[in-house]
Amino acid sequence: MASTKAGGSAKNLNTSNPKYLGVKLADGAFARPGMVIVRQRGTKIEAGRGVRVGRDHTLFAVATGKVLFRTRRKISFAGRTIKKTVADVI
Repeated sequence: MASTKAGGSAKNLNTSNPKYLGVKLADGAFARPGMVIVRQRGTKIEAGRGVRVGRDHTLFAVATGKVLFRTRRKISFAGRTIKKTVADVI
């Protein structure tokens, strides 16, 4: 005799919580020191003037001003030119 009734097998119970990554302050938005600009995995967007990188690659403002996104050319180790997005607070 079974000690419990047949319940079936549970599926899809191993999902993780969302990480809420992405741009938090758009281009032209006002930023104060400590405000998060971008939450990201890796440095897809680099830090420019008035911006620092946290230990989980989060970009945050260290100055008061407007957020500005710009592209910059960078030479890789293989010698190719790569366009990188840079976040500034001016």
